[in-house]
Amino acid sequence: MSDTNAPQKYRRILLKVSGEVLMGDTPYGIDTNTVGSVAQDVAEIMKSGVELCLVIGGGNIFRGMAGAAKGMERSSADYMGMLATVMNALAMQDALERIGVQTRVQSAIPMATVCEPYIRRRAQRHLEKGRVVIFAAGTGNPFFTTDTAAALRAAEMQCDALFKGTSVDGVYTADPKKDPTAERYDHLTYMDVLAKDLRVMDASAVALMRDSNIPIVVFSIKGRGNLLNVLRGEGTHTVVSDRAA
Repeated sequence: MSDTNAPQKYRRILLKVSGEVLMGDTPYGIDTNTVGSVAQDVAEIMKSGVELCLVIGGGNIFRGMAGAAKGMERSSADYMGMLATVMNALAMQDALERIGVQTRVQSAIPMATVCEPYIRRRAQRHLEKGRVVIFAAGTGNPFFTTDTAAALRAAEMQCDALFKGTSVDGVYTADPKKDPTAERYDHLTYMDVLAKDLRVMDASAVALMRDSNIPIVVFSIKGRGNLLNVLRGEGTHTVVSDRAA
């Protein structure tokens, strides 16, 4: 059992979860067991006193760039991807609320029937009151990914770090799923990521984190308890920040 009273490195974080993570072992859509597991990790963080907001991708339902590649007009495809992130946000909200974690979903595309519009000061107030804020619909604009949206919201919320939860336990020299000789980095600078084109996040997202001096922590969110361990500076992960290790 995790010791939620252990000291934490950060006071407020933004957790970016890729939509593909929510598929679990299924080929498509939302796996409720996986969503529940992520929700349990978030609940542990909240018990430790850390303020947390979330951005979830939509690739498990629809990816705008993939739709555009198949002949769709890019803006329309991106808006469909934004709506997919709203579906994921509502699924995560349901999972969190069922285990007693207060949440608010804020969408960059107004849809008052299902969630709040994105209002920066209101979001900050929710965080101060101990609620998890889930940011949906990306930036509300086509041609921008949820990575960029996560970086933007992390800067706006004055987060101490951006945690990127993926299916891989850090940043590697190559795709470890395809290249067994790939080596994991413990630490990288923002310029390392950009110069080596490591695809940690979009270049615009990395540049924004560099300009805001917010570290990016890349880890695997698939293992229960990984989030809390990495939050303490433990576990396997890669840190991207402004200075060499």
